[in-house]
Formats: sequence, C-alpha cells, structure tokens
Amino acid sequence: MKQLIAIAAGGAVGALMRYGMSNAVYSILGRSFPYGTLAVNVLGSLLMGFLFVLFIERSTIDVIWRGAILIGGLGAFTTFSTFSIETLNLIEEGELTMALLNMFLSVFLCIIAVWLGVAVARQL
Repeated sequence: MKQLIAIAAGGAVGALMRYGMSNAVYSILGRSFPYGTLAVNVLGSLLMGFLFVLFIERSTIDVIWRGAILIGGLGAFTTFSTFSIETLNLIEEGELTMALLNMFLSVFLCIIAVWLGVAVARQL
C-alpha cells in the first residue's frame, strides 16, 4: 500500500511538472509546433535513462522511492520516457528488429489511435 501511495504522489508531482514546463516552453516559443510536449518528452527520456542507471544499476535506493520517481513522477511527466528506456533496452539486448518495430508501432499506432479517438468524439 505504501508503494501505491508513493506512486500516486509522484504522479501528482510529475503531472504538475509537465503542465508547468509545457506552458513555460509554449510561452517562449509559441504554439506553432508542439515544442512543450517535445521538450517534456526529451527531458523525461533523458531523466529516465539517467535515473534508471542510478537507481537500478548502481544504487540500492528503496523500492518505494524508485516507484515514486520512475513510475509515478516520470510516468506522469511523460510516458515517452518509458517507451525510450524500453526501446534502448531492446537495442542493448541485441534485439534491433524488435526495437525498430517498437518505435514504428508505438508512433504509428498511437497517431492512428488518437485520430480515431478524435473522430469518434467529434461524432458525439
């Protein structure tokens, strides 16, 4: 139960960080391109890679803190960070075909899914 609460708390912090950073970037660069989302996704991926190594490979950080930060915080900040670390893991395991498939399907299917969701919602 403690871990679930920690993940939820981390998620709340991550969501607020996403909102704040996206809006800050948009206020500087405008909304002609999804700069805010791109900045969040790139930073989140960078943090996921960095913290994954620190927390999983080099440290014995408590599982509750690890869950709060990696799953809750970065998961709410950007799910792109999870996609990125999973794809990198496939590459490092020598599964280049699976990594490329993951990249293609994740982008392609998510764009199709969001389009379908918009199309259905607009018909209501």
